[in-house]
Amino acid sequence: MKFGYFTLTDNPPAYGAQRRDPNQFLLEVLEECQVAEELGYYSAWVPEHHFGLFGCLPSPAVFLAHVAARTKRIQLAPATVLLPCNHPLRVAEDFALLDLLSNGRAVFSAGRGYDKREYDAFEIPFAESRDRFTEGLDILRIAWTQEEFTYQGRFYSFPEPVTCVPRPVQQPHPPIYVACFSRPTVEMAAEQGYHTLFAPFAAAMMFGSVAAAVQTYKELAASHGHNDARAKCSYFVNVVDSKAEELATKERLRLYLHSILPAFPDDRATAPPHIAYFADIVERLQKMKAEDFGERSVVTGDVETCIATLKKCEAAGIEEVILYFNFGHLSHQETLKSMERFARDVMPHFA
Repeated sequence: MKFGYFTLTDNPPAYGAQRRDPNQFLLEVLEECQVAEELGYYSAWVPEHHFGLFGCLPSPAVFLAHVAARTKRIQLAPATVLLPCNHPLRVAEDFALLDLLSNGRAVFSAGRGYDKREYDAFEIPFAESRDRFTEGLDILRIAWTQEEFTYQGRFYSFPEPVTCVPRPVQQPHPPIYVACFSRPTVEMAAEQGYHTLFAPFAAAMMFGSVAAAVQTYKELAASHGHNDARAKCSYFVNVVDSKAEELATKERLRLYLHSILPAFPDDRATAPPHIAYFADIVERLQKMKAEDFGERSVVTGDVETCIATLKKCEAAGIEEVILYFNFGHLSHQETLKSMERFARDVMPHFA
């Protein structure tokens, strides 16, 4: 099983006086991506978030192109492109260009997102997010596999032939992952042959565990003739030496999760049906205390405990875990120390 560096650049208004300078924060993330390669991490994953409502990195393709120029080996991925709020042809061009500039190191991941405020600012109806997402993925794959094509859909129409230039280096195209927070999205990914990216907390809510989520996805994919179905998952992580440090990590996670609640739909009566399940997530998170967070949410504890938790992911068929180190306002220097500790003490057990 492989390991990647992952951040959502969390810097929400809820952090108050602790909020970072976003410009400096992004320069620190750039260094962390470079250090990730030096330490042997397989990939670097950065987000798309707008307007400082939660994260502070609006364009993963631009950021990753700069990372590509400063690295040689590490895979470069967005986590995740807010596809319904982006034109799929432009996304196809941007990530084909990233694939070229990085010599075939681009990985693509997309999601529907959950923050209606971003949709409103871009004048995209939030209720259309699922259908726009499905159609956008369809266009993206066609643009990468057909040199010239037309398209007639509900949201996008290209009656005259168009071509994505440049062409991706990877053939037939960079790997496509779908961020899965709901069973219908898992079913869509399995049917269409997309790979999956799970958040353990959401997977546990949907299926009982990450292992059950991966098994369900792979069985569904196989039933549609897709036998190369691959799954990754994300995890908050911090290897520590004491129970006090473990509790402090969980307190940091509680701060992070409570800070993101304003972005989630919290009323089933008003939320679009396809995203109403977030109301359940909000309800659970509001009730949870730091000591309630276990291995469904965070990998923390001593080295042996962290290895044991991640071995369960490996046994479940997870090909890679992308690790969120700097959540909840962890400083840059402490993030680098945490990355080095994990690489030194945990990663060798999965070589």
